[in-house]
Amino acid sequence: MRIRIGSDHAGFALKESVKAHLVAQGHDVFDEGPATQDSVDYPVYAGRVARVVAAGEADLGILVCGTGLGMAIAANKVHGVRAVQVSDPEFARMARAHNNANVLTLAGRYTDEATAARIVDTFLATPFEGGRHGRRIEQISDIENGGRG
Repeated sequence: MRIRIGSDHAGFALKESVKAHLVAQGHDVFDEGPATQDSVDYPVYAGRVARVVAAGEADLGILVCGTGLGMAIAANKVHGVRAVQVSDPEFARMARAHNNANVLTLAGRYTDEATAARIVDTFLATPFEGGRHGRRIEQISDIENGGRG
């Protein structure tokens, strides 16, 4: 799977752990940065990852900041992105199965490496169920395009 990953300084260590986990599983992972733990502005990295996912150049994106919240807000500004902040594997499953989420955000300050690995594995392994959920995704896209949903 083609995965884009990025973080800010608060999510850097967890990003590196998740990246190593994904590479060990054989995924094609491209790191959008940053390359160090020096302070950076998270919207820059959220935008980089989100734009690539929205363009179809990556299958899924993963973003990590202190809480995962800012990354989700910023990534969701990109047309076609459905970014979700996830704190446990069950939410990761539901985000993919029911919401067809395409960008996962994690809390670098609050998520340990083992939990992050379980969340990521669940997110990647869960297919979108479609059906009634597909209709709802279409309604979300309609809102995104200026409609009423």
